[in-house]
Amino acid sequence: MEKRKKVSYAKYGYIFSLPFVVAFLLFTLYPVVYTVVIGFTDLKGFGKTTWNIQPDLFINFKQILSNASFKTALSNTVIMWIANFIPQILLALLLAAWFTNRSRKIKGQGFFKVVFYMPNIITAATVAVLFGALFGYPMGPMNSLLQSIGLAKEPVFFFQSKAIAKGVVAFIQFWQWYGYTMIILISGILGISPEIYEAADIDGATNIQKFFFVTIPNLRTVLIYMLVTSLIGGLQMFDIPLNLVANSGPDNGTLTTSVFIYNQAFKGSYMYNRAAAASMIMFIIISILSAFVFVLMQDKSEVKEKKEIKKAQKAMKKGGRA
Repeated sequence: MEKRKKVSYAKYGYIFSLPFVVAFLLFTLYPVVYTVVIGFTDLKGFGKTTWNIQPDLFINFKQILSNASFKTALSNTVIMWIANFIPQILLALLLAAWFTNRSRKIKGQGFFKVVFYMPNIITAATVAVLFGALFGYPMGPMNSLLQSIGLAKEPVFFFQSKAIAKGVVAFIQFWQWYGYTMIILISGILGISPEIYEAADIDGATNIQKFFFVTIPNLRTVLIYMLVTSLIGGLQMFDIPLNLVANSGPDNGTLTTSVFIYNQAFKGSYMYNRAAAASMIMFIIISILSAFVFVLMQDKSEVKEKKEIKKAQKAMKKGGRA
């Protein structure tokens, strides 16, 4: 009998992955490497093809870190992220616990989930234009409402106040993302073993006790994921601050780091080198904060247990050698 030739299908896997690899190299890896390189150069403006490495390698970074607008942008970004993330995670946890409550059968869950998630589908630029019209001056729905109920005699210029402008940006971020956060948390809760809840019911735990002592501890990994992804996205706020208020509002009230980088690169003197340096600074800041979140949210008992296991293994190896 003739031996059948073995057919190798591995090559087809490489062929199917080739488009992604090419796209990644051209549109992700190359721009990242190029950005890192020009952060150490004097590259400026459109049409200029020549550039040189700066005599002082870190001059662009020093100029960014000493720039008052960058400090303001970083402060605004952190404040607006915190102002939107705290209510976002709290509301998402509340809704997730409500939808996954095993003792109550809530009617129309699918409808409510879709409604809560819908703001996340709308593009950020569209939402910014919508809220800009909503709080428009002198004519706008919010001004008309305040005047009709007698709370304002004259039109209010909402975005003339830095606090209101920041509050609106934070609210939009919260409104857009709480539905997404809720869906992720629901998935995490549904992944918890029902036996744990049954044991808690046998012990006579209330719904509140089950939420704080069963649900939250078992959602640690999901909460770390949500916190890190929200941190990364929050520190990259761009569309809403850029499109909501012209020129970042009064005294750069809604200026974020991403808008600052955009202004450096594409407005005024087109400082590509400084924009690249600012991007790298933000990358470092986000990396440090993400690492801090991982360390802070670690299960200390689990870490302690791993250390004890490693010590025991080392002791056994030493004993074996002796």
